[in-house]
Amino acid sequence: MTDLARATAPAAGGGTSKGIRFGKRPARQPADGEILRLGQVLGRTSGGIPVLLVLAFALTMSTESFLTGTNLDNLGRQVSIFAIIAVGQLIVILTAGIDLSVGSVVGLSGIVAAKVVYDTGGGLPIAGAVLLALLVGAAAGLINGLLVAFLKMPPFIVTLGMMGAARGATLLLSDGRTVQPLPDGFAEIGGGSLLGISHLTWLMVLITVFFALLLRRTIWGEYVYAVGSSAESARLTGVPVRRVLVSAYVLSGTLAAAAGVLLASRLGNGVPTSGNGYELQAIAACVIGGASLFGAKGSALGALVGALVVGMLNNGGTLLGIDPFWLQIVIGVLILAAVATEHVHNLRRGGKAKPVADAPPPGGPGEPVPAGGTAQPDRGTAGDETAGEPTPTKRAAP
Repeated sequence: MTDLARATAPAAGGGTSKGIRFGKRPARQPADGEILRLGQVLGRTSGGIPVLLVLAFALTMSTESFLTGTNLDNLGRQVSIFAIIAVGQLIVILTAGIDLSVGSVVGLSGIVAAKVVYDTGGGLPIAGAVLLALLVGAAAGLINGLLVAFLKMPPFIVTLGMMGAARGATLLLSDGRTVQPLPDGFAEIGGGSLLGISHLTWLMVLITVFFALLLRRTIWGEYVYAVGSSAESARLTGVPVRRVLVSAYVLSGTLAAAAGVLLASRLGNGVPTSGNGYELQAIAACVIGGASLFGAKGSALGALVGALVVGMLNNGGTLLGIDPFWLQIVIGVLILAAVATEHVHNLRRGGKAKPVADAPPPGGPGEPVPAGGTAQPDRGTAGDETAGEPTPTKRAAP
C-alpha cells in the first residue's frame, strides 16, 4: 500500500481512540524546488500512464486513422463500458477481494432492461426499466457481499457461483434469443451525443471522477483501503468491516448493471451472451492501471487508464489488421508484467509491511511504551460490536 490509511472509531468511554496504522510508511514529502517525478504527481494512477503514452504514440505513427474524430469517438464508446465495469471491480479489489460475476451481471441487466421496454412496447417509462436493471445488479452484489462478509466465504468462489447463476437467469429470461427491436428513446441513452461527445464517454468520465473523489475524500474511502490492508486490524479500530465489504460488492454489481444497460442501449437490442469475458477485461484494466490484487492499492483514475490501454490495444489491432489472438497475448503479458513489477518492488522494500499500532498502550493513555516494545492496539469492549465482528476477550493485565 503506497499511502497511509487510517480509521478512527468511538472509544468505549465515549471519546475517540486513535486508530491502527496500516500499510507502509508514508511517502517522503518532496523538498522545496525539487523536480517531481511522474509517480509523485499522479500517485497510484502513474502505473499505466507510460504504457498509455507509448501506445498512443505508436498508433499515431503507424496509422493515419487513429487520431481521426470518428475513430476517437468509437474508441470512447468502446472503452466506456469496460471503464465503468473496471471502476466497480476496483472497489472490490481494494478490499482484497475479486468479483467474477460482473460480466454475467452486464448481460442480465441488459436483458432485464430490454425485456421491460420491449414487452411493454415502450409503455413503461424507460427510467423505470433502467432503475429495475440497476436494482437487479445491486441485488446480485448484495448477495455476493453478504456471503463474503458474514459467512466469510472466499470471494472467488462466491462470485464464480453468481457468475453462473446470473448467466443462467439471463438465458432463461431471454429464451436464448436476442430481444429486439427496442424503442428509440432507450437507444438514445447509449447512442446519443452531447456537444459532439457521446453520452457513453460523458458517463464514463463522470462516474470515474465521482468514485475517485469518493475513495479519496470520504471516510468510507479510507475504510475501503483500511479493510484491504488488514481487515482484522481495521476491525480492532472500529471500522465496520462487514458493512464496507457489502457496500463494495453492491457498488460493483450496480456499476456492472449500469454498463449492461448502456451496452444494450448502444447495440439497440438485448443480447443474452453480452458481457462474456468482461470480468477478465475489468481485472486487466485494474491491474494495468496500478491496482494490487492483494488489496489497498489502486485508484479509479488508474482503472480508467488501464481500460484505455486495453481499449487502445483492441482498437489499434483492428486498424492495423492484427490477429486478435495476438492482442490477447499482449494483454496477458501486460498483466504479468504489472504484477511482477509490484512483486519485485515489494521484495526490495522487505515485503508487505505489518500493521503498526499507534494506539495507547494497555497501561493507560499517555504512558510511555516500554523500551524495545511496540504499542498494542486497544482491544475494545463489548461496545465495539458495531464494528461488525465479535470482540476478542481481553487478556489479563500482567
